[in-house]
Parts: sequence; structure tokens; C-alpha cells
Amino acid sequence: MEKHVLVALSRLEARHQDLYTSVADGSSHSCRLTCKATEDVTKEDMADVNALIGFVPVDVMKASPVLEWVHLSWSGVDAFIGPEGLPESVTVCNARGAHGLAVSEHMLALTMMLVRRLHQYRDNQLQCKWEQMGNTISIESATVAVLGIGNIGGDYARKVKALGAHVLGVRRTNGEKPEGVDEQFTIDRLDEVLARADIVAMNLPGGEATANLMNEETLRKMKKGAFLINVGRGTSVDQDALIKVLEEEHLGGAAIDVCVPEPLPADHPLWKAKNLIITPHAASNYLLAETFERFVRISADNLKRYANGEPLQNVVDRNTGY
Repeated sequence: MEKHVLVALSRLEARHQDLYTSVADGSSHSCRLTCKATEDVTKEDMADVNALIGFVPVDVMKASPVLEWVHLSWSGVDAFIGPEGLPESVTVCNARGAHGLAVSEHMLALTMMLVRRLHQYRDNQLQCKWEQMGNTISIESATVAVLGIGNIGGDYARKVKALGAHVLGVRRTNGEKPEGVDEQFTIDRLDEVLARADIVAMNLPGGEATANLMNEETLRKMKKGAFLINVGRGTSVDQDALIKVLEEEHLGGAAIDVCVPEPLPADHPLWKAKNLIITPHAASNYLLAETFERFVRISADNLKRYANGEPLQNVVDRNTGY
């Protein structure tokens, strides 16, 4: 039976479409391919779609009674596997492997900004003020804890390791220790890790297991003067507690690319928190062209697998969100 595959990507060029078409045409099963920009996809378009690559809102996806596979262009899939998400009959895959380069470099940039006080010097520049802002630390010989050492966290770990850091990796369960990680821990040993780290870098998924993981108690278990970076989910950090420990100078500074809510309202106290860097969920969001190229390659490979009845890659476990 013919399968209707919809590719819903706004940045799709002719060469990308040619790649998807060649995969579909060369499959052992019959596939009919449609390509549309994300914003142009309607519920009517979804009426007979069996598989979707890219992104459209959940309510639009659910308009298809025959949908069986979705390969999302995002790593986070909370909204698609939760109570209001897609039925369990739909296999959901994420974009693991596409965003690591962009997000890990953003994490590294935030790290350098914090430890070298570059955000403070930028503030001074805007006020035409020539003033040294105090002591710094070096990444070389620093202890860096990476919370979440999948594709993105692993890329960041390798980068800071190359700069001479001692890297502590934290993950849900024991597994093979990734390249760049000196010591590996499970999340139940978080307190031990926080007490040792000069820099704590978070790239955790959403969900109950990570909600407010960094609360006032855990933030205070970090070393005095340590730095916190979060590029995973805003829900992982208690924002009121973060503001409090920053104002008290328990932490040397923090940088967040995610928050609650997003966008952050202009009157939100986070904007004026002491020694806090905020970026507007800009670590990836396909702002780096290579991220899109990587997703196209990953999803085209999965399309080949789908069309040939082979096991899919990047399948999300609905119980864990990973």
C-alpha cells in the first residue's frame, strides 16, 4: 500500500527535496512524497498523511487518522508525547545529532563570557566606563560538570576537555562513558558533583524528573563563586531561587538560554538579576545552517528505513522522553 510522506520544512531547497525524492523513489515500498513549508500545512493537508518529517503543531498532526511516524526537527518532544500529544500508535523520532554543534558552541561561548566577565565589560562599554571587574578563573584546570551527556552535552564535554578542564558527566543511568568525560555519575549523585564543580552546564530534557532540579537547596550545594549554565529546559531551574543566590553572590554568575515563560516578559525580574546572562533560546533554533543540513541527512536516512520497513533511528521512549 502506498504511503504518503509529508516533509514540512520551511527552509527546504530543491537539493534537499531531491534527496528526499531519491530516497522515496528508491524504496522497496511505494511512497508518495509531498513537500510544504511548515507554516503552509493545514489540517486538510494531513488527511491522508502516514508519515511527517519536520514540524507542524500537534493539533494539525492529529488531523491525520492514518499517521504512524513523525520525525520532528527538534530534540525536545515533550508536547508531542504528553497527555495532549500524539496517540501512542504514532512513532516519534527526534533530531538527536543535528543540534549538537550549534548548542555546544553556544554553551562554550556562555562559559567564556562568564569566567572572563565579558558581559560585565560589555555593560561597562555601553556606559563608557573603563574599569577592571575583578578576578577570573580559567577553563584549564577547572572542574566542569555536564548535566546531560547525550549528543549536545557530549559535544560540549569534548570542547571544554580540549581546553584543559576536568569533566564530570551526569546522566540518568550508567552507560558507556563518552569521549571527553573524565568521571561519570548517575543523577542520584548530583549533590556530590555540585560540590566539586566550578562550572555546572545543564542540557536536560523536560519532564517531571528534571523539573526544578536546580532549586534553592541544590543551588546552594554548588561551590561559592561557581557558574551555572542552562540550555536545556527552563523548567529545570527554579528561577526565583536562581535570582536569590545570584543577588547573594553565592554563585559567581549564571547564563540561561531557556526560561519560563518564553518569550520572557519585559517586567520579569530575571532581566535585572545580578550577573545573569540571558539569550533568547538562540543556542540552536536552526540559526546555524549546518544544523538544518544535519537534520535533512538524519531524517532522509530514517525515511529510507521507514520506506524499506527497517528499524528507525532516534525513536523517543514515551516513558522517559529520551
